Amino acid sequence: MREVAIIGAGELGGALAYALARRQLVRAITIIDDAGRIAAGKALDITQAAPIEGFATQISGATDVSAAAGASVVVIADRAGGDIEGDDGLMVLKRLAQTAPDAIVVCAGASQRELVERGVRDAGVDVHRDHRRHRLFGSAPEALVAAARALVALALNGSPRDVAMTVLGVPPAHVVIPWQDAAWAGASLARQIDEPTRRRLIARIGALWPPGPYALASAAVKVIEVMEGRSRQLVSCFAAPENAAAARARTAAVPVRLDRSGIVEVVLPPLSVVEQVALDNAMMT
Repeated sequence: MREVAIIGAGELGGALAYALARRQLVRAITIIDDAGRIAAGKALDITQAAPIEGFATQISGATDVSAAAGASVVVIADRAGGDIEGDDGLMVLKRLAQTAPDAIVVCAGASQRELVERGVRDAGVDVHRDHRRHRLFGSAPEALVAAARALVALALNGSPRDVAMTVLGVPPAHVVIPWQDAAWAGASLARQIDEPTRRRLIARIGALWPPGPYALASAAVKVIEVMEGRSRQLVSCFAAPENAAAARARTAAVPVRLDRSGIVEVVLPPLSVVEQVALDNAMMT
């Protein structure tokens, strides 16, 4: 059980803190937002729910990023005034590199793909200089995977629990689904769904981006659950390519294996020629 710091007390930050506390995955949660006492207020609200919900996670609020010192995992969510992205987000990453240099940084927002990319490439963001791409990644794609499974199950008149699939690429415009590797109740989805239906499903899945704050919070919790060893599932995350600096490839959604050190490996499923070309195009700048 470790400590988690959540940067931002917006809708996503609050939902994430509450979901994480209820699951009792970590010992303590610190919500950090520089807008007055918003973080402290949300921490108090969640704490007051503890006796009713039956959880004992310690929750506190703070106004300075320095409160993240000592956290094993830092999740960048959203402030009460909006998303944390762009130059503002990069500044947060640089401050975290100073205050919590050993922490794994998870970007939970749907708009933070570019923040992951800039953070990995920027030499000033020293999230372990030789291992930045393994310790800085985004969890939002896993929320889209859950929505994709629900749509596929609806097309098959089945249950999302029986659908095994992942989503690759850069949503919403460049969604790639490895149909040959996907399955429904143990049978190949490529044999269950014809090509026109697959194309329609990809268009509908792309239109679901960005996911809402509760879906994004659930995805971030699942990522932390996997890192804590509660699950051995692969999760879809925004991860920078190994040769990002040399090839100028874009950060994209890919299935990854996680542990307490962050990304252990990227596990790309078998792709058809068309799917591989689509993924390569999605990752080109």
